[in-house]
Amino acid sequence: MKTGGHDGCGSAAHFPRRTLLRWGTVAGLAWLGPVATLLARAAEREPRGKPARSVIILWMAGGPSQLETFDPHPGTVIAHGTRSIRTAVPEIELADGFERLAERMSDVALVRSLVSKEADHERAVYTMKSGYRPNPTLVHPSIGAVICHETEDAGLDIPRHVSILPDQWPARGGFLGAQYDAFQIRDPKEPVQDVERRVAREKMAARLDDVSVVDRAFAAGRIRDADIGAAVHARTTERATRVMDSAQLEAFDVNRVPASERAAYGDTPFGRGCLAALRLIERGVRCVEVTLGGWDTHARNHPAQRARVEVLDPAFSALLRDLKARGLLDSTIVLCGGEFGRTPKVNPLEGRDHWPHGFSVALAGGGIRGGRVLGGTDPLGEKRDPKDPVAVQDLHATIQHALGLDPRKEIRTPVGRPIALSDGRVIEGLLRG
Repeated sequence: MKTGGHDGCGSAAHFPRRTLLRWGTVAGLAWLGPVATLLARAAEREPRGKPARSVIILWMAGGPSQLETFDPHPGTVIAHGTRSIRTAVPEIELADGFERLAERMSDVALVRSLVSKEADHERAVYTMKSGYRPNPTLVHPSIGAVICHETEDAGLDIPRHVSILPDQWPARGGFLGAQYDAFQIRDPKEPVQDVERRVAREKMAARLDDVSVVDRAFAAGRIRDADIGAAVHARTTERATRVMDSAQLEAFDVNRVPASERAAYGDTPFGRGCLAALRLIERGVRCVEVTLGGWDTHARNHPAQRARVEVLDPAFSALLRDLKARGLLDSTIVLCGGEFGRTPKVNPLEGRDHWPHGFSVALAGGGIRGGRVLGGTDPLGEKRDPKDPVAVQDLHATIQHALGLDPRKEIRTPVGRPIALSDGRVIEGLLRG
């Protein structure tokens, strides 16, 4: 597995890279000396084809068992009876229960060797969602917040960062500001909360005018910070009003979708959340997180995991199918995983405990090379370190790279501290050649 980040091009930036590459291969540019080497490295690490523009995160809250999902070891002691099924890619197997996803395996890549240094739920969620370990002096932004900060608004009225069915630790804007927090909604079969006017349009406009008079009076003669606060409040009010008036709100309403199409996702809040994610991405939303809880199985692991898989399999596979059918899969990265995995050995309560030492995530779309597996775990459960380990920050760097972002780019916190988008390395083996 080859990994690497973005290298600065130094003096090579003065040369038009694409023009030079049209003259011949980089190897043929020996007359450029060290510049050729820099060009070769930069060309290797540019996103393949057109960069992805959006991300859908299927968040498995609680920590799914890798052995009952994406990394089965059938016939071993650690499987504890879990069986596997074959997929559309003959050398890849999934745990029993993923019959629909198995058919789409050529679009899916599995990382079976993800490692984290956090085994506590809250800290592990923070790490997986931000790519950084918790720090008492700083709150790091989540994947979606980074994407929205680094990309243009494109005139979208509705929020560009959305969390469907969030738990107690939703995606946050961190030091980028609360304006990058995920917009939270519940089951998409219900109307979106707090976006409908409770009075007539004319009366609402009059009330907003009254509020603006108070805001201006408060800001008059005050210090600069008050002026900034008033401006932020005015922008927030304007955005909220624009959302309420927008026809784009219908993207949240899955009841508009024919029943036959909804059925493919499963009659569950999570299934409807995945369908809403499709509709939102289609409208131009940058990041949608859909949460499926119930994976924290310290007791009766197998039946609980199986029940979650029955919800995940139809929704995940239908989402991939419809993204592809609508020409959106190449521009949308889909990530499915949780904060950590579960122990190889079953405890006395027939459960599996927290395990950050080699767990699994699935990725698809957006320049991800499907039909392959990275890393491996010990089928005997005796070795803690997996083969070809992938750090959480490497996963973030790879997603950012596939989106056309430079993981090494530094942004400054409100106190002027420079922080890179990611301190991980791009996993070249996950990307299309």
